Formats: sequence, C-alpha cells, structure tokens
Amino acid sequence: MTISVAQPARAPAIPAPVLSPIDRVSGVIFGLIMALTFTGTLSVATADRNEVRDMLIGALGCNIAWGLVDAVMYLLATLTERRRNLALLREVRSRPGGNRAHELIADALPPVIASTMDPAELDVIRTRLEALPEPPPASLSLGDFRAALGVFLVVFLATLPVALPFAVIHDAHRALRVSNGIALVMLFAGGYYLGRHAEAHPLRTGAATLAAGVLLVWATIALGG
Repeated sequence: MTISVAQPARAPAIPAPVLSPIDRVSGVIFGLIMALTFTGTLSVATADRNEVRDMLIGALGCNIAWGLVDAVMYLLATLTERRRNLALLREVRSRPGGNRAHELIADALPPVIASTMDPAELDVIRTRLEALPEPPPASLSLGDFRAALGVFLVVFLATLPVALPFAVIHDAHRALRVSNGIALVMLFAGGYYLGRHAEAHPLRTGAATLAAGVLLVWATIALGG
C-alpha cells in the first residue's frame, strides 16, 4: 500500500502499470510448473504420437486457462488496490492534524522509510495530501489491460519451450530429456534473475528456485494435479 506525494497544485498521477521483475519471473515459473506436471506424467516407454499430442494439447490448454485466470485476478487486484488507496486518502483528509492521520500515512509507507520519519515530516505529507484536488473514481485504464495481457502471455509462453521438443523430436524419450533440460535451465535462470534483482547471491537464489520448482512439480504430480 502506497500513498503518492504530489505537489499541491497537481492531481495525483497513477503510474502506468508495468509488470515487476517478480511478477514476470513468478509467471514464468508458474507456467513452467504447470507444463511440467503434464510432461512429467508422460510414460516415454509406451507413449505413441497420439499420447504425446494429447499431452501437448493438455499442457497448452491448461496454461491458457490459468493465464486467463491470472490476468483477470491482476485486474481485480489492481482495481481493489486503487479503491483502497482512495479510501485511505479520504480517511487521512478527514482527520486533519490528528495522530491517526500520521499512523495511516506511516502504515502506507515501506516500514524502513516509515521508521525514519518524525511527526513533522509525516505532517508535511498530510498537508500535501489535503491540498490535492479530489481524485477521480478508481477505474481500470488501457495500460492495465495491456499489463493483464502481459500476465497472460508470460504464463502461456512459458509452456512453449518445454512443449516444443515433443513437437520436433519424434523419439519421446529424447524429447522428454530435452524438455526437462530446458525447464531446469529456465527455473535456474528465473531464480538467478530474482537474485540479481534483490541484490542477493544470484547463484544460490537460482539453485534454490530450481530445487523449489522441482519439489513443487513432484508434489503436484503426487497429489494428482
């Protein structure tokens, strides 16, 4: 939850929604896990081309469905967050000069930043918020729908590198090895990217993400997912 501090003469601008690195990588990992639950149940010893085709259709269809679900949930979460921010702004305005307004502002700030601010600094933010014109009702913009499309594509496209070997390699056993190798590399790369983004140890983060992904796939298959 964040409160934007703007100049008194200007209305608060809502930044264009852009998928964060965490959103992008988590979408890829989710898509990979869903695809691997299909490829991991394929019996390469007895599988024929019809079974491979059915597996590909199932994996693609599942990720299309979950991509749509994630996109819709992204839009709902975005709209809910904006409505909550408007309600918070109005509540701050309704409590001029009170400690409650300072508490609301501090709660909306990242904890590390809020811990460094004294009441006078919080009061400056409150004063600027009170000077803002009444913002329009919370709504979704074209940029939000573009971001939702991005959510869908990230989940769906993560399936393709894992499914592609089965479409071009006729030996199901070899195709499964290539597919699994691609998935492992993608899981590690996703964790490595997250590690760099968080300024953590990227190799360790990549290895941890890889291990977690493998465990999640195993658990999903074992539970009948």
